[in-house]
Amino acid sequence: MNEANSPSKETVSLERGIYEHFKGNRYEVLDIALCSETETSHVVYRALYGAQKLWIRPLAMFIEQVEKEHYKGPRFRLVEASDENI
Repeated sequence: MNEANSPSKETVSLERGIYEHFKGNRYEVLDIALCSETETSHVVYRALYGAQKLWIRPLAMFIEQVEKEHYKGPRFRLVEASDENI
């Protein structure tokens, strides 16, 4: 993906809150961070299961639609919004 097609913090609004991955696990979205090398936006989120690890994923991948054998839809869907936007 080139920079012109990459979502940025200014062009994509993502709500803080609890999201469910299409495989079923839930995560809390904390913020959007910029990569120091490419300045691409990444979502910072925490697993709400197990060791509750902190993860990052490119924003474009976080908001994309996926097509798998038994599923077609968003990679993550908002299930509980926070009072704050990012």
